[in-house]
Amino acid sequence: MITPLDIENKTFTKQRLNGYSTDEVDDFLDELAVDYGKMYKDFAGLKTRVESLEKELEHYKNIEKTLNNTLIVAQSTAEEVKDVARKQAEQIVESAQTDAKKSLTEVETQIKMSTKELDSIKKQFDVYKAKMESLLISQLELLKDINKDDE
Repeated sequence: MITPLDIENKTFTKQRLNGYSTDEVDDFLDELAVDYGKMYKDFAGLKTRVESLEKELEHYKNIEKTLNNTLIVAQSTAEEVKDVARKQAEQIVESAQTDAKKSLTEVETQIKMSTKELDSIKKQFDVYKAKMESLLISQLELLKDINKDDE
């Protein structure tokens, strides 16, 4: 995969009067397009994964709600059965809350990692954009110099 450093260090063979070799520039841009496409697909995959994890989190929240409703039903039974059922339900709720917190922490961690990765990709794109802008400006200046020489 091409890195920003590869882009920065890439040199093209200069041809007399015509500037850089158009074939080399086209090949390099094609290579950049392929790598950018891979990064874009990776980002889309990460986005899908985040959505999937958010759905899982919602599932655990629904389980927690169900367990709380079960606790309310258990309270309507006899006092002795209530005590036993309450203890069991509390254990289940605690376990579900622990699992939900653990899952939430994992999802938050994955979201942070995905956000960092997105920021990194954005920075790489900004660097690429700045390099391409610089390249285009230098090419324009070269063309101006050639035009001045022709006059």
